[in-house]
Amino acid sequence: MTEPKSDPEPTQWFDTWAQASAWPGAASSFQAWQQGMKQMTELWSSAWMPMGQAIPDRRFAGDAWQQDPRFAQLSQGYLQLAASMRRALDAAPMDGRSKAQWGFALRQVVDAMSPANCLATNPEAIQAAIDSGGATLVEGAKLFLADLAKGKVSMTDDQAFEVGRNVATTPGSVVFENELMQLIQYAPTTAKVHQRPLVIVPPCINKFYILDLQPDNSLVAHAVAQGHTVFLVSWRNITAEQGHLRWDDYLELGVFEALAVANRISGADQVNALGFCVGGTLLASALAVAAARGEKPVASVTLLTTLLDFSETGELGLMVEESSVAAREAAIGHGGVLHGRELAQVFAALRANDLIWPYVVNGYLQGKAPPAFDLLFWNGDDTNLPGPMYCWYLRNMYLENRLREPGGTVQCGVPVDLSRIEVPAFVYASREDHIVPWKTAYISTRLLGGDTRFVLGASGHVAGVINPPAKRKRSHWVGGLRPDAESWLDGAQNVEGSWWPEWSEWLNSHAGAQIKAPGTLGNADFPVIEPAPGRYVKAKAT
Repeated sequence: MTEPKSDPEPTQWFDTWAQASAWPGAASSFQAWQQGMKQMTELWSSAWMPMGQAIPDRRFAGDAWQQDPRFAQLSQGYLQLAASMRRALDAAPMDGRSKAQWGFALRQVVDAMSPANCLATNPEAIQAAIDSGGATLVEGAKLFLADLAKGKVSMTDDQAFEVGRNVATTPGSVVFENELMQLIQYAPTTAKVHQRPLVIVPPCINKFYILDLQPDNSLVAHAVAQGHTVFLVSWRNITAEQGHLRWDDYLELGVFEALAVANRISGADQVNALGFCVGGTLLASALAVAAARGEKPVASVTLLTTLLDFSETGELGLMVEESSVAAREAAIGHGGVLHGRELAQVFAALRANDLIWPYVVNGYLQGKAPPAFDLLFWNGDDTNLPGPMYCWYLRNMYLENRLREPGGTVQCGVPVDLSRIEVPAFVYASREDHIVPWKTAYISTRLLGGDTRFVLGASGHVAGVINPPAKRKRSHWVGGLRPDAESWLDGAQNVEGSWWPEWSEWLNSHAGAQIKAPGTLGNADFPVIEPAPGRYVKAKAT
């Protein structure tokens, strides 16, 4: 491929882009649009001709982008310009973190400037408008106005799902609640169950039902079907009334209460515990606190896509600086609410070409309402956090990485040492996870004090975890522990299909003997409060 002769002048490029992007509002006719297109095409043509082999990109894979040479030139010029800007940044004389931060910012700008995102420069949208007599533009405007009222881009049909009706439907009951969480006990589906129940601590930055979306992809239902009495924490969607809650409250009122109630209802000597994402960080912290108190409430611990070491946190970590953390502490660190919409926007920005721009293009430009998709419905069900809890987590984990240090944090009044968690551990990570990089998750195997098994799944943060065996999708890697992640992967065995059976076999070995399944949920001390999934999970963030 021939190298470009020179970069366009930035001001000239942005002026031309602005003119084209303003169509049709600022253009009075089709001829005005054509002139804008001609200017942009000439500008990029002068910068990038002669063209070489096309750069593949799914945004420009449609025939309409190739059939008209102007649009083919436009899309390929954009891609080469983006590549040139990245190369320039790579060559810039700055430290690695600064370069990564600028790289993230550059990607946001470059992604936003894609010709596919603008009506005037998207041939598929233009053709759809012509073929429909403008109906797609009318529908697109309706979708835009509806999203404007909601304050976010719609990724799915929100009316297609309802919590408790067709998501979060595994039968069970709420058997305990306090100001921070409800505890759900699920009804057994087997004649016998293991003596030791399983207590699940989901992330508090999302609703728990990612683990119980539909019957055929529910990790909760799978565990119940394996003969486990499953208890699950349903975190409250924080309002101003709970804005004073701290990290320690999430341990005491959340994790410790859940473990204790499950133990008293089951009558078991210990329980098994599972934490997912931030829920895993909370669970590990609580178990380290318990160890410091001389307590051992669990027989085993499972950590799914969990960070205990925060030395490399991917692009999320690039946004955490002393100044930004201090500003958050000043604003909400002593009381207040971090609204879930803020977190949702951050996570969407990490994958803008998957979670933002396709819905802008299909919705606003082509008038196509998003289809019903349970996972994206869950993804858009925002959850608020209390300011003091969030700020403590941000500083001690992401900014200062103190959890991994023995005694580096004091939680619930005691110094925390993860190596004192001397129980068998199952640590799972996803190979393409952009939120919990798998190599960082692997470090947990060196921090925990018990016999630890590590399993690596294919795909990303959510899709890698929610991979039921019946789907026969993806694969996973297993192998004995090694000093570092790379050497572990070199020696690991690739196994086709879900990692769930691997985990189930491991969990069964720590779950105790089989006993008759209980005929009722809860007990005299913890009577049923309401049917699952309970009130807390249905509360919407405001």
